[in-house]
Amino acid sequence: MPSISFEVFPPKTLDASFHLWDTVQALSPLTPRFFSVTYGAGGSTQSLTQEAARTLRRQSGLPVAAHLTCVGASKADVLKTADAYAKAGITDIVALRGDPQDGDTFEAHADGFADSCELIEALAAQDQFAIRVGAYPESHPDAASPAQNIEFLKRKCEAGADEAITQFFFEAETFLRFRDACDRAGITAPITPGILPVANWSRTKNFAERCGAAIAPDLAQAFARAEREDRAALFALTHATELCDTLITEGVEQLHFYTLNRPDLTRDICRALGIVADANLQNVA
Repeated sequence: MPSISFEVFPPKTLDASFHLWDTVQALSPLTPRFFSVTYGAGGSTQSLTQEAARTLRRQSGLPVAAHLTCVGASKADVLKTADAYAKAGITDIVALRGDPQDGDTFEAHADGFADSCELIEALAAQDQFAIRVGAYPESHPDAASPAQNIEFLKRKCEAGADEAITQFFFEAETFLRFRDACDRAGITAPITPGILPVANWSRTKNFAERCGAAIAPDLAQAFARAEREDRAALFALTHATELCDTLITEGVEQLHFYTLNRPDLTRDICRALGIVADANLQNVA
């Protein structure tokens, strides 16, 4: 069976806090490698992310990978945040450039890191973090070409990244082609596919459009038909399970699920793959 990990986002309201903790309670018995806690767009939830990561680590004892970006902060402030994570027992970092705060173009802070490679180098120099980075099987929107996209991932790995986690995708071949291209480029760090269970097709289409994840026409039609026929949840479970099963058959050993703080579909996919909950870990918080 593959190893698994889950991404959650920090709560902004009391109700959202319940969703987060329900998600952790539901998924932790599946013994994930870690939970990652994401930033909002433009670094909009930095303080919430930091607090959620520390609280999750303190109250649950689970491994937590906290997101850290270059957006809107000096180098000193970013490294101060990293140090606070380490003091809280969080030694896994997902190091990202981050989305632009305003507009479509990223602009580094006057005293900040110019890009994720500089951030990774600084974290690696501290020699106290496992560093994960983002990867884009259909190319990052800012990359001039697929080759440049892969070259930048190689730079991040050479800067000190231990693992890459991909943006979500809908076809196994998308990831497999990317993995092969990375191998040809000499990238040796593990590349973990990111899986987005489709709990809401309309929302997922919007996500895909923003990040450049291609949707084949026949897949779009199938999801739309499943919604009309009131079997969207079953179709989403089937599609994601088949996607993951193909990846596993092709040698993938780790899967990362974007849960959107809604655990049921992710948990059902894991069960369908034969990933069994540990009965001794039913309550973690």
